[in-house]
Parts: sequence; structure tokens; C-alpha cells
Amino acid sequence: MAGTITALSNSSAAQRDREELRAARFAMRLSLMIGVLMLVGKTAAYFMTGSAAILSDFAESVVHVVAVAFAAFSLRLSTKPAAPNFLYGYERITFFSAGFEGAMIVLAAVWILVATIEKWMAGLKLEHLGSGTLLLLAAGVLNAGLGWYLLQVGKRSHSLILEADGKHVLTDSLTSFGVVAGLGLVMLTGWKPFDPLLAIAVAANILWSGGRLAWRSAVGLLDYSDPEAGKRIREKLDAICSDLGVHYHGVRFRTTGYRQIIEVHLLFPHATPVGEAHRVATTLEERLPVELAKPAEVITHLESLEDHEAVHSQEHYTGRPE
Repeated sequence: MAGTITALSNSSAAQRDREELRAARFAMRLSLMIGVLMLVGKTAAYFMTGSAAILSDFAESVVHVVAVAFAAFSLRLSTKPAAPNFLYGYERITFFSAGFEGAMIVLAAVWILVATIEKWMAGLKLEHLGSGTLLLLAAGVLNAGLGWYLLQVGKRSHSLILEADGKHVLTDSLTSFGVVAGLGLVMLTGWKPFDPLLAIAVAANILWSGGRLAWRSAVGLLDYSDPEAGKRIREKLDAICSDLGVHYHGVRFRTTGYRQIIEVHLLFPHATPVGEAHRVATTLEERLPVELAKPAEVITHLESLEDHEAVHSQEHYTGRPE
């Protein structure tokens, strides 16, 4: 009976994963299409107004389209099965994708700063601000809706790629709203320096956002162990191991950007038959991902309860890895 329930849970989890993958791919295609539409709209707004602030928003959209194209490729690659030369699959491409997007955002921020200062020094010329501002406002509203949608799908599918894209899109929408507010001040006061000053503020915000994405990519590639994730894993292990009547230690985990890979040592009485210990270990390997409600691969190592400390001490003394 327990085996049937576990099998049904695994089948349900697999079906959920397939549905979430389809939703993630649709969300990425939608992001790319809207990104191109935003780029066209902001290009038109810049040529209508000559605004440095709109130029900064346009530059971020260029980066966004390039980054989303790479992210779409990364999402497709990350879902391919493992291959003889890539035994753990391709999922860690998600960290490269987030890092690439972060680096592109930083590059855009630097370019915005240089271009804005050059335009300011050359003399500010602004035209048709009303039409350009309305066009930018519409783009900001559309991007805000898209960014919220991408974040929701990314969280449900545990996709760092989609979460990174969603945060970038939301940053883009906030940038657009900021530019709209700044151009509104220019129209109200007639003081043109509001435009380049706002562009510089936008560049600083973009720089911060890109830096955070790059940092998240770096800690992922370095296998940073999130304390909150570790706490959840141990809580679930405590409950499952108590139910199965087995002890554990030596928990390690890492994330691929999509799923967790969890290693745990299980301690059995010395007289436990190997077949029985393997059955219990397999049950734990199947139950833990279901309990965590996220994709995970669990790897167990079976040890004797009575002498595992002595064995590890001997291995440490002889220089062999524990």
C-alpha cells in the first residue's frame, strides 16, 4: 500500500514537472516577443524626443532582448537529459544564463552613463515629450505585468532563469516609470537637466540590479549552501527517518538552478540485511523530493550504526576520504 502511494505521488510529481516545464517555455517565448515589441516602442520614443532618459531605457531593452534570447536557449538546454559526456545533465547552464544577463545589464549601465554625459555636454535638445512619455508609460505597464507573470512561473517551476528574467523585466518597468516621472518634471518645470540626471539615476539602479544577478550566479556556481534550504531538508529528513526507523548524518546538498542534489548517510544496525537497508534507502530517496515539493535527486550512503565513527576515524587517519 505504501509503495502504491509513493508511486502515485511520484507520477503526480512527474506530471506536475512536465506542466511546469511547458509553462516555463511559454513564458520565455512570451518574454522574448514582448521584449522585441518594447524595443521597437522605446526606439520610436527616443527618436521622437531625443531624451537621454529614454535612451537609457532603450539601452536596457536592447540588453534585455539579447539576454532573453540567451536565457531561452539556456532553458531549453537545461531540460535536456544527461548525456555520456554530461552525466549530471545541463541544468547548471542556468547560473551562466543569470551571470550573462547580469553582466549585460552592468555593460548597459556603463554605456548609459557615458552616452548621457556626452549628450549633456553637447547640449540638451528635447522634442515631442508628451507623445514619447505616453508611449513609454504604456511600455512600463506592459512590462510590469510581464515581470510579475515571469516571477510567478519561475517560482512554481523552480527556474532561476525565469526568475532572473522576471526581475530584469520588473527593473525595466520601474526604469520606465522613473523616466516617465522625470520627463513629467521636465514638462512641468521646463528645466531640461532633469532628463540627464534621471538617466544617471536609472543607470545606477541598473548597475545595482546587474551586480546582484552576477553575484547570484557566482554563489550558485560555487555551490553556496543556503541555510534556509538546509533547514527545510533536515526537517523533512527528521520526519521521514523517524517514520522509517533509521538514523542519518552527513547531509550535503547543492542546487543546479532547477533541482537540488542531496547526499545523506543512513545508519543501520549491523545485522540489517543489505536488501532491507537498500529498500529503506530507496523509500527515503523517493519520499524526500515529494516532501520538499520541488525537484530533487537524493543520493544515500549506507553505513553501520555501531562502528561508523570508528571506520571514519580510520579512513581519516590513513588519508582516505570520508
